[in-house]
Amino acid sequence: MPAPEVRVTSEPFDAAREEALLIEGRRDIGALVSFTGLCRDEAGTLDALELEHYPGMAEQEIAAVAGEALARWPLQGLTIIHRYGLIRPGEKIVLVVVAASHRGEAFQAAEFLMDFLKTRAPFWKKEHRADGRPGDWVEAKACDDEAADRWSQNRS
Repeated sequence: MPAPEVRVTSEPFDAAREEALLIEGRRDIGALVSFTGLCRDEAGTLDALELEHYPGMAEQEIAAVAGEALARWPLQGLTIIHRYGLIRPGEKIVLVVVAASHRGEAFQAAEFLMDFLKTRAPFWKKEHRADGRPGDWVEAKACDDEAADRWSQNRS
């Protein structure tokens, strides 16, 4: 079982570079699935999204979710990067790159990881509005919990 690469950083990341690093020198990988989450401008109302976390706690929880994915599917590589700090619309927030022998496992694992990162990764998000008014803290969404719940019923 490969060790997952997990990073929580304030720095931007290069998804193509991370993909290349994951498959460099490998001939046993048949599928590479990558998901990049971006900050939306919410129809022009958002100037930025500020993400906060407790250093160490976020990394530990993300690593636990990565471990669950590695236990469920025969993955050959996994990289998860999550940003914190002030993130402007159009900038990247999160990256999940999954390598496997076959596409089915890679797609499922990537979707599983995103569903659980949305519900379990301990980040707090505050909106900074484009009109200068105070923004709100972003609340958890029931649809994200429902997406994660389906994995408890679907074990593969």
